[in-house]
Amino acid sequence: RSSADVLHEKADLKALFAAEHGIRGAEQAGDLVDSAADPVTGAPVFSLYGSTKKPTLEMLDKIDVLCYDMQDVGARFYTYIYTMAYCMEACAEAGKTFVVFDRPNPISGKIEGIPLDPAFKSFIGNYPIVQRYGLTPGELAGFINKEFGIGCRLEVVPLQGWSRDMYYEDTGLGTWVMPSPNMPTVDTAVVYTGTCVFEGTNLSEGRGTTRPFELIGSPWINGQKLAEKLNSLELPGVKFRPAGFKPYFSKHSGETCSGVQVHVTDRQAFSAVKTGFAMLYTVRDMFPEKFQYLESNFIDKLAGGSYIREGKYTIDQLFDMIDRESEKFGAMVEPYLLY
Repeated sequence: RSSADVLHEKADLKALFAAEHGIRGAEQAGDLVDSAADPVTGAPVFSLYGSTKKPTLEMLDKIDVLCYDMQDVGARFYTYIYTMAYCMEACAEAGKTFVVFDRPNPISGKIEGIPLDPAFKSFIGNYPIVQRYGLTPGELAGFINKEFGIGCRLEVVPLQGWSRDMYYEDTGLGTWVMPSPNMPTVDTAVVYTGTCVFEGTNLSEGRGTTRPFELIGSPWINGQKLAEKLNSLELPGVKFRPAGFKPYFSKHSGETCSGVQVHVTDRQAFSAVKTGFAMLYTVRDMFPEKFQYLESNFIDKLAGGSYIREGKYTIDQLFDMIDRESEKFGAMVEPYLLY
């Protein structure tokens, strides 16, 4: 059941605030969300993914407490966490209490990646955190509230029984409910922090298929040769299968693509961010005449800097950097861990 429906029954629900994908999670990535009455509760819905991304004082006028209850996926570029941060800023300015109903990080408390350079901040990366930050929403809220000077009146309703080694299936919470249309399974979330970098290239990242972010390819790739090369790298906890697919929307819509499907064989050993970078470097080197970064330099926002697009580091140097930065970020957030 939606928490909106439960709050409508048990509390004085004054309004709903819709992040990307809408209050019921139906809108596709990047589609603007309208403000309208919620058809189930009748409550007014204020869009935070349209002309404004931060609640206005007028929106907060009739409420005492703003509650955040959204299932995140543990990735720096997932916009829900920045909607949360903007709401915290608005509550600080309006003198309202901000409550986080904490939820599990579905891909465990593992930390991995390179912090975002603030010069490249955007709505898919607004703080210098790593790609796979390993925190629950409540922990992340506590971290950014203090470290980045938001200073809102924050309350976290903690989880019971969650530990940092748990993936979503380990929680006993039952069926995975899609937090957004292209996050259909826990497997998707596990690879997302790595393969999302392909959104900044002319390859399909599998949007428009039933396996987004697990299927990577294009009409000009030889999937058999790519799979052989990637498997020869012997990356831990993952295998690559040659795959053909046809996206029905997004990049290469209606075209038959060849590429690979990412099969995680050991989640504990699997390094999503390293795997994503290794895949991107391999495609770039194997198909130099066809491979392109999108003209918008969207890859810089995803990577959190221009280092990938500029080819500033070898893959071994990147891997070493990921190890160092992951350890540093883990030490930075340790005071904010609740579990």
